Amino acid sequence: MNHKRTERIYKEERLSLKLRRRKTKKVSELRAPLVPVENPNERWSMDFIHARLMDGRRFKSLTIVDYCSRESVAIETDTSLPGIRVVRVLDRLKETRGLPKVVVVDNGPEFSGKALDDWAWRNGVKLHFIDPGKPVQNAYIESFNATFRRDCLNQNWFYTLQEAKEEIEKWRLDYNEYRPHSSLEGLTPDEFMKQFLTTQNTQGLNFQVAQ
Repeated sequence: MNHKRTERIYKEERLSLKLRRRKTKKVSELRAPLVPVENPNERWSMDFIHARLMDGRRFKSLTIVDYCSRESVAIETDTSLPGIRVVRVLDRLKETRGLPKVVVVDNGPEFSGKALDDWAWRNGVKLHFIDPGKPVQNAYIESFNATFRRDCLNQNWFYTLQEAKEEIEKWRLDYNEYRPHSSLEGLTPDEFMKQFLTTQNTQGLNFQVAQ
């Protein structure tokens, strides 16, 4: 059968395949490989982790971690956290501590959508998307989430969403203030930040230590 007859039959039977459009590059997407960070607030990682209340309702938490200080920058918890809500959290952090140069994320719809891309472009923040199916490329947040699940989510029974939010925030503060890290030479994230601020010239850094 020649190709002309094949094409005619495909058209008659409406078997023609839909062509996929080539994915356009986001304006805020980082195109260069990552380099090691030297200072806090240079690079953050973001991810989601899911859990359930006692009545079976699902909720999820947006976790944000600083690459250098290992600080839990924020944990936002709710039943729904779309891209516009992620932007709202980042805007709040912008006012309280400044923003990083790069944010490392996976390819989930909350991160790959237009809301976060527009926000990143407006604020001069680059988004670095890990390769699909390669969570090891975002190892810092994966390690944090494993600790968060083991020491907080699996250790508590949450009857209400409000209770979950309160307990998770208490755990986050405890993590920053009292949990030492071998990568920080035995310091907690808060201790590391205080030491950094007293030993380095902080002029020009766009963050502040929360009181």
